Amino acid sequence: MSPPMPAPRIGPALRAAAKLGLLALALALPAAGMARDRSILWTVEGHHNTVYLLGSVHVLRPGDAALPDAAERAFDDAEQLVMEIDVDDPGSDPLSMAMQMQQAAMLPAGQTLKGVLGSDYTSINERAQESGIDLEALDAFAPWFVAIALLDLELAKRGFSPEFGIEQTLAARAIEQHKPIEGLETAAQQFQMLASMPLAQQKRFLVMTLDESAQLDRELEALLRAWRTGDTEALAALLAGEYEDFPDLYRRLTVERNRAWVGRLADLLDDRDDYLVVVGALHLVGPDSVVDLLRQRGYTVTQQ
Repeated sequence: MSPPMPAPRIGPALRAAAKLGLLALALALPAAGMARDRSILWTVEGHHNTVYLLGSVHVLRPGDAALPDAAERAFDDAEQLVMEIDVDDPGSDPLSMAMQMQQAAMLPAGQTLKGVLGSDYTSINERAQESGIDLEALDAFAPWFVAIALLDLELAKRGFSPEFGIEQTLAARAIEQHKPIEGLETAAQQFQMLASMPLAQQKRFLVMTLDESAQLDRELEALLRAWRTGDTEALAALLAGEYEDFPDLYRRLTVERNRAWVGRLADLLDDRDDYLVVVGALHLVGPDSVVDLLRQRGYTVTQQ
């Protein structure tokens, strides 16, 4: 029996990779025309240009893909689009990404998932089977891969799919309008970051995903309310609460990546083209967020 292959998504596995993925992937956009005081969009003024930062939703349900008016204006104004992954790159097509993901997810020779999970294997397998995955079919794969497969299934049950996500929507429009697309990192880099996590940390990550799956509906509603109103404080509090017991995971999946991205954004702010930068919404809120790090560098970052 072939193991279930998670469908690669934009910013492919990371949004699905841990609680960060659970939050950012799960955010659904408000209905068109819904009133709000703020949106998950910021502007950063360079010497000769403007860089827009849009908090993304990587998977959505059909009919949820309406952008806030401010984001529509930002897309129209920007000469170039920047995403976590350049979805227009040949190496980012779904088949190529699936192959890269599977290769990165294989355990070293002589190791098995059952062995990595140890005495907790039976209880974890029972919980995974409730979501529709039998760990016996994934015995050659690392725990982070199983966590992604579990979350993909839970989101799919609720009608969420990457094909309706913000990146897919904006990338299609950018390609149609011949608007260049750049990536902040590659799919291979993201997969390698997950694969390089210590196995003990990956096990905790898998257990965390199972815990969150049990209360996903309640989490989604809280996040939807915060996103719809541009409530960055609520989003930051949710993020901090989820990672309180996982500081190393938080550093690896958010802080280190944010710091790397800010260097790239500083280069864009020295350009003359305007850019729309689209990253997971939870990379833009709280301490050590992209917004926070840009302000530390002296930039004026304004929420719209």
